[in-house]
Amino acid sequence: MLSVLLGLTGAVVYGAADFLGGLAARRVRAVVVAAAAAAVGLVPLGAGVPLVGATFSTGAVVAGTAAGVSGSVAVLLLYRALAVGPMSVLSPLTAVFAALAPVVVALLGGTVLSFAASVALVVAVLAVVLVAAVRDSSGARVTAVGVVTAAVAGCGFGGIVLAYDAAPGDAGVATLLVGRVVQAVLLGAVAVAVAARSGPVRWRGPFRWPRWSRPTVVAVVACGVLDALANACIQAALHVGSGDATLPVVSVLNALYPIGTVVLAGVVLRERLTAVQWTGIVLAFAAAVGLALA
Repeated sequence: MLSVLLGLTGAVVYGAADFLGGLAARRVRAVVVAAAAAAVGLVPLGAGVPLVGATFSTGAVVAGTAAGVSGSVAVLLLYRALAVGPMSVLSPLTAVFAALAPVVVALLGGTVLSFAASVALVVAVLAVVLVAAVRDSSGARVTAVGVVTAAVAGCGFGGIVLAYDAAPGDAGVATLLVGRVVQAVLLGAVAVAVAARSGPVRWRGPFRWPRWSRPTVVAVVACGVLDALANACIQAALHVGSGDATLPVVSVLNALYPIGTVVLAGVVLRERLTAVQWTGIVLAFAAAVGLALA
C-alpha cells in the first residue's frame, strides 16, 4: 500500500516538474533547462543527507551513475524524437516503454504477478497512453526513426527505475546524489555544446550571466526541486515494498507522470483536457487502487 502511494505521488510530482520545465523551455533551450534543473536538484537532496543518511558504497555509486547516464540519454532522445515526429504519437509511446521496460526485466527475472495485479497493470498502461495523448497540429509524420528514438528514450526512463531498484537498501540519498551529479554534468556539457554551435553567447549583467526573467528562474528552480523529490519518492517506493511485484508496480505508476502535467496545464494555462485524457486519469486512479488491493 505504501509503495503504491509513494509511486503515485512520485508520478504526480514528476508531472508537475515537467510542467514547470516546459514553461521555462518556452523561453530557454530545453536542454539548458534540463541541465539547470538537474543542478538545482542537488540542493534538496543534499539537505536530505542529515535526515535519511547517505552511504556511498560501490553499489550505490554504480546505481547512481547508471541512473544519471540513463536519464540523460533518455531526455536527449526524447527531445530528438519530438523534433522529428508528432508529439501525439511519440510522447505516449515513450511513456509506455518507460512503464514496460522494468516490467519485462522483472518478469524475465522470475517475478510472478497475480491475476488482479496483472489486470491493474494493463489498465495503468492504457491510462498512460490516454493521459499522454495530446493534440498535434504540426503535421509531422510518424517515421521509423521517430518511433525507435521514442522507444529507446522510454527504455532510458525505465532504466532510471531499474537503477534505483538496484541501489543498496542502506544507500539513503547517495544514489540519488550521484545520479543527479552525473545528469547535471552530462546535460550541462550538451547545453554548452549546443550554445557553442549556435554562435557566441551574449552576456549581460554585472556577473556576466545570461539574463533570465524572474518567472523563468522560479520555474527552473521549482522544476529541479520537484524532480529531485519525485526521484526520492520512486526510490523509496521501490525499497519499502516487500514483494517481487514492487518493481513492475512502481514502474507503471511512475509512467503516469503525464497526469500532473496535464492537470496543471488545465488549471494554470486553461488548457482543456480532452475526454480521452479524462478517461485516462480515471483509469489511472482505478488502476492505482487495484494495485494497492492486489
